[in-house]
Amino acid sequence: MPPEQILRAYAEAVYARDTQALLALYHPHVTVYDLWEHWQYDGLNAWRGMIEGWFASLGEERVQVTFDDIRTHVTPDMALVHAFATYAGLSATGERLRAMNNRLSLTLTRSGDQWLILHEHSSAPADFESGKVNLHRPA
Repeated sequence: MPPEQILRAYAEAVYARDTQALLALYHPHVTVYDLWEHWQYDGLNAWRGMIEGWFASLGEERVQVTFDDIRTHVTPDMALVHAFATYAGLSATGERLRAMNNRLSLTLTRSGDQWLILHEHSSAPADFESGKVNLHRPA
Protein backbone atom coordinates (compact mmCIF):
# COMPACT_ATOMS: atom_id res chain seq x y z
CA MET A 1 0.00 0.00 0.00
CA PRO A 2 1.52 3.36 -0.99
CA PRO A 3 2.09 5.86 1.84
CA GLU A 4 -0.74 8.08 0.59
CA GLN A 5 -3.24 5.26 1.13
CA ILE A 6 -2.31 4.65 4.78
CA LEU A 7 -4.62 7.42 5.97
CA ARG A 8 -7.54 6.09 3.92
CA ALA A 9 -7.02 2.58 5.30
CA TYR A 10 -6.71 4.02 8.82
CA ALA A 11 -10.03 5.88 8.48
CA GLU A 12 -11.79 2.81 7.07
CA ALA A 13 -10.52 0.53 9.86
CA VAL A 14 -11.51 3.01 12.58
CA TYR A 15 -15.00 3.48 11.11
CA ALA A 16 -15.45 -0.29 10.92
CA ARG A 17 -14.02 -0.68 14.46
CA ASP A 18 -11.81 -3.37 12.91
CA THR A 19 -8.90 -3.88 15.30
CA GLN A 20 -7.10 -6.33 13.02
CA ALA A 21 -7.34 -4.09 9.96
CA LEU A 22 -6.02 -1.13 11.94
CA LEU A 23 -3.17 -3.09 13.51
CA ALA A 24 -2.19 -4.44 10.08
CA LEU A 25 -1.06 -0.88 9.23
CA TYR A 26 1.56 -0.91 12.01
CA HIS A 27 5.07 -2.33 12.28
CA PRO A 28 5.48 -4.92 15.11
CA HIS A 29 7.93 -2.57 16.88
CA VAL A 30 5.78 0.56 16.55
CA THR A 31 6.09 3.39 19.04
CA VAL A 32 3.02 5.58 19.46
CA TYR A 33 2.87 8.94 21.22
CA ASP A 34 -0.89 9.21 21.56
CA LEU A 35 -2.84 12.23 22.76
CA TRP A 36 -4.74 10.27 25.44
CA GLU A 37 -3.72 8.88 28.81
CA HIS A 38 -0.28 7.31 28.36
CA TRP A 39 2.91 9.00 27.25
CA GLN A 40 3.74 6.19 24.84
CA TYR A 41 2.88 2.72 23.63
CA ASP A 42 5.80 0.46 22.69
CA GLY A 43 5.06 -2.42 20.35
CA LEU A 44 2.02 -3.78 18.66
CA ASN A 45 0.64 -5.56 21.74
CA ALA A 46 0.62 -2.38 23.82
CA TRP A 47 -1.06 -0.49 20.97
CA ARG A 48 -3.56 -3.33 20.49
CA GLY A 49 -4.72 -2.91 24.09
CA MET A 50 -5.40 0.79 23.57
CA ILE A 51 -7.27 0.21 20.31
CA GLU A 52 -9.41 -2.59 21.76
CA GLY A 53 -10.31 -0.39 24.75
CA TRP A 54 -11.16 2.55 22.48
CA PHE A 55 -13.40 0.51 20.19
CA ALA A 56 -15.10 -1.21 23.16
CA SER A 57 -15.87 2.21 24.69
CA LEU A 58 -17.85 3.29 21.62
CA GLY A 59 -20.92 1.14 22.23
CA GLU A 60 -23.10 1.52 19.13
CA GLU A 61 -21.27 4.63 17.93
CA ARG A 62 -18.83 4.86 15.03
CA VAL A 63 -15.94 7.23 14.51
CA GLN A 64 -15.51 8.95 11.18
CA VAL A 65 -11.94 10.13 10.62
CA THR A 66 -11.11 12.73 7.98
CA PHE A 67 -7.78 14.33 7.15
CA ASP A 68 -6.87 17.80 5.91
CA ASP A 69 -3.64 19.38 4.70
CA ILE A 70 -2.01 15.99 4.09
CA ARG A 71 1.69 16.21 3.37
CA THR A 72 4.06 13.39 2.50
CA HIS A 73 7.77 12.97 1.92
CA VAL A 74 8.84 9.63 0.50
CA THR A 75 12.30 8.11 0.15
CA PRO A 76 13.03 4.56 -1.02
CA ASP A 77 13.04 3.18 2.55
CA MET A 78 11.04 5.61 4.69
CA ALA A 79 8.12 7.97 4.36
CA LEU A 80 6.75 10.80 6.47
CA VAL A 81 3.05 11.61 6.46
CA HIS A 82 1.42 14.35 8.47
CA ALA A 83 -2.02 15.88 8.50
CA PHE A 84 -4.72 17.48 10.57
CA ALA A 85 -7.22 14.84 11.69
CA THR A 86 -10.88 15.20 12.64
CA TYR A 87 -12.46 12.43 14.70
CA ALA A 88 -16.27 12.69 14.59
CA GLY A 89 -18.46 10.52 16.79
CA LEU A 90 -21.51 9.25 14.92
CA SER A 91 -24.65 7.69 16.37
CA ALA A 92 -25.86 4.29 15.18
CA THR A 93 -28.08 6.19 12.71
CA GLY A 94 -25.17 8.26 11.38
CA GLU A 95 -25.94 11.51 13.23
CA ARG A 96 -22.83 13.53 14.10
CA LEU A 97 -22.69 13.77 17.89
CA ARG A 98 -19.35 15.51 18.50
CA ALA A 99 -15.96 16.04 16.93
CA MET A 100 -12.39 16.82 17.89
CA ASN A 101 -9.23 17.67 15.97
CA ASN A 102 -5.60 16.82 16.39
CA ARG A 103 -2.35 16.73 14.48
CA LEU A 104 -1.06 13.38 13.28
CA SER A 105 2.49 12.55 12.14
CA LEU A 106 3.48 9.11 10.86
CA THR A 107 6.88 7.65 10.08
CA LEU A 108 6.52 4.72 7.71
CA THR A 109 9.04 2.04 6.94
CA ARG A 110 9.05 -0.32 4.02
CA SER A 111 8.29 -3.98 4.74
CA GLY A 112 8.52 -5.93 1.50
CA ASP A 113 6.15 -4.22 -0.94
CA GLN A 114 4.10 -2.41 1.68
CA TRP A 115 4.54 0.50 4.08
CA LEU A 116 3.98 0.10 7.81
CA ILE A 117 3.66 2.73 10.52
CA LEU A 118 6.82 2.60 12.63
CA HIS A 119 6.09 5.72 14.66
CA GLU A 120 2.87 7.66 15.25
CA HIS A 121 2.59 10.96 17.08
CA SER A 122 -0.67 12.76 17.72
CA SER A 123 -0.90 16.13 19.41
CA ALA A 124 -2.90 19.28 19.86
CA PRO A 125 -1.82 22.74 20.98
CA ALA A 126 -2.05 23.52 24.69
CA ASP A 127 -2.53 26.87 26.36
CA PHE A 128 0.67 27.73 28.22
CA GLU A 129 -1.12 29.39 31.16
CA SER A 130 -3.88 26.85 31.82
CA GLY A 131 -2.39 23.70 30.28
CA LYS A 132 -5.77 23.12 28.59
CA VAL A 133 -5.49 21.28 25.26
CA ASN A 134 -7.32 22.78 22.29
CA LEU A 135 -9.12 19.99 20.42
CA HIS A 136 -10.97 22.30 18.01
CA ARG A 137 -9.02 23.62 15.04
CA PRO A 138 -10.23 26.97 13.67
CA ALA A 139 -11.95 26.74 10.30
